[in-house]
Amino acid sequence: MYKLGRGSREKVQQFMTITGASEKVALQALKASDWHLEGAFDFFYNQPQISVANTRRLEDLYNKYKEPDADMIMVEGISQLCNDLMVDPQDIVMLVISWHMKAATMCEFTRQEFIAGLQSIGVDSIEKFREKLPSLRAELKDDHKFREIYNFTFNWAREKGQKSLSLETAIGMWQLLFAERQWPLIDHWCEFLQVRHNKTISRDTWTQLLEFVKTIDPQLSNYDEEGAWPYLIDEFVEYLIENGVVQRKK
Repeated sequence: MYKLGRGSREKVQQFMTITGASEKVALQALKASDWHLEGAFDFFYNQPQISVANTRRLEDLYNKYKEPDADMIMVEGISQLCNDLMVDPQDIVMLVISWHMKAATMCEFTRQEFIAGLQSIGVDSIEKFREKLPSLRAELKDDHKFREIYNFTFNWAREKGQKSLSLETAIGMWQLLFAERQWPLIDHWCEFLQVRHNKTISRDTWTQLLEFVKTIDPQLSNYDEEGAWPYLIDEFVEYLIENGVVQRKK
């Protein structure tokens, strides 16, 4: 590694770990962003990662997985893609991939989404795609990217034409996402929703729960009853206290 200060070396290493980029690319992105990590990530992901992309190979890949009678990759094609990548369709890395593709709907990739997504990831073959999976998975460890992926999930997982998420889908997505963050109250949250709520989940609730998870400790020692939390989160706190999961503040 070039002669850099300790802080700069750590940023280069972190950038390489999260993006899977080479040291040369990491240095280029960090220098372009005046050594701000978030800016470096933006610089990196806004650059075409395949400078001489083999468009024909990308088209061939798309055609391999698309529906025979429709210009769209759907459940069967995604299942085949997962087999070729050697990942389970329920693996969270598929959510990260969908985020990179800016997919509008779960279990669907349009031609534009698929090809542009692979270009942004920097792959033009299944072999390269498979090699990229660890760095894609590592993006979940970056707070900024996790927040983007989390917010993306709400629109992506909604049924077409609906403004809210079905409870079953929301619970499944939360379990998937917060398994990565190891939130100790996730099981209690899902149980509470099924027992007390049993309705669809609004965007506000979806967004505010991430803030709750990030800012309130699991014992609720810093929870403010006068805070501007959605009523559902306030009810959840009461549920935790009623069931002895946490103790009411004196």
